[in-house]
Amino acid sequence: MTLRRELGLRDITLFAISCIVGTRWIPAAAHAGPGSLTLWVLGALLFVIPLAIAVGTLIVKYPGAGGLYVWTRHDFGPWHGFIAFWLYWLSIAFWFPSAAMFYTGAAFYTLHWTPGRTGALAISFLAIWVALGANLIGMKIGKWTENLGGASSWILCALLVAVAALVYMKRGAATPLHLAPKWDWDTVNFWATIAWAMSGLELAGMMGGEIRDPERTLPRAGWIASIFITVFYIAATASLLVLLRPERISELNGFAETAESAGNALSAGWLGPLIALLVLASAIGQFGGMATAVSRLPFAAGVDGLLPAAFARVHPRWGTPYVSILVFGGVASFLLIAMQLGDTMRAAYQSLVSLMVLVGFPPFLYIFGGAWKAGKRISALSGAAVTVLAIVCSVVPTADMTNVWLFEAKIALGTLAAIASGWLLFRRGNRC
Repeated sequence: MTLRRELGLRDITLFAISCIVGTRWIPAAAHAGPGSLTLWVLGALLFVIPLAIAVGTLIVKYPGAGGLYVWTRHDFGPWHGFIAFWLYWLSIAFWFPSAAMFYTGAAFYTLHWTPGRTGALAISFLAIWVALGANLIGMKIGKWTENLGGASSWILCALLVAVAALVYMKRGAATPLHLAPKWDWDTVNFWATIAWAMSGLELAGMMGGEIRDPERTLPRAGWIASIFITVFYIAATASLLVLLRPERISELNGFAETAESAGNALSAGWLGPLIALLVLASAIGQFGGMATAVSRLPFAAGVDGLLPAAFARVHPRWGTPYVSILVFGGVASFLLIAMQLGDTMRAAYQSLVSLMVLVGFPPFLYIFGGAWKAGKRISALSGAAVTVLAIVCSVVPTADMTNVWLFEAKIALGTLAAIASGWLLFRRGNRC
């Protein structure tokens, strides 16, 4: 049984926006200062556009489910296809628990509500499984979580710009917009975050088996989504900087702090709850989109016999690779609990983000390598150069790291474990 083609241009465009736009990166960019606006522009020119060209080219060359895995397998061989899928899948698994806790925590703080760790954990579980459950029962239903997430991002961006404009007219900008980045170690590390925040279009490519006329639809959706995410990140970051100075915007609670400041200036007490609602809606869309897309990777590997046959199963009624979705949800839920057992300081969070980037970016070298083989030389060189730079920057500790050797040891061991586990799984699959 094959996957059902339920996604049109509107659906896959909003799907791509939901996967790419991470509202969690906006407070982090604003905290880094107005120089991050320049980094967003550089990221768009040197990474987003080349990625859109690469994904559009590869989906035309290799239409069908599996995206990254299928492209890499055809261009570079089975082992490369498998390790690209495995590293990317793991990076998204690392992303999920930290993102779930960030979004629920940001919403609670904005609402001035403290449910405690157990309550936050329960609501994080609920957000993840609402998104996964909707996509588990079919893209005809599940696509609406991504549509909601994408639309919420549009509304949030417009709201922040409007509020910033009103506050600017009343009291001016809180932050002088000096656009030259400060080239310190924090900025170097943050460049990797900027590049990661602007990735995600490749996830839409993994849905090739469920897009109507993918060779024509996905390239168009990719350009629309690329333009939107660039405008979104720049406009939202600038809006927060108009409302508050960078040192008053924390990475975890920046939305709450700016909402409170703007609400007081405009006598708009409803602003905080509305922003919290939009952040949560965009998060559910992102959870659903990313988990749904990456579940197509083990599905394609299962079809090729490199994973147990259960991963290749398509539900007879829903038409989805339900085993792959459930396994991913189980791993993400386990990591969500495991995170609570460790250090909760920002240093531990930074280690997780660095590991996510370090594991998640090597597969992009395969994407740009495929684009090079397809004749897209300039975009391939640009995208690959940014990818290598992001990998290098991700291992640079930020200034608040008190134990640099422990930080480096964690990400080194984590990366080696990811590669070794992929090699063992591939060998097992080849023996079967």
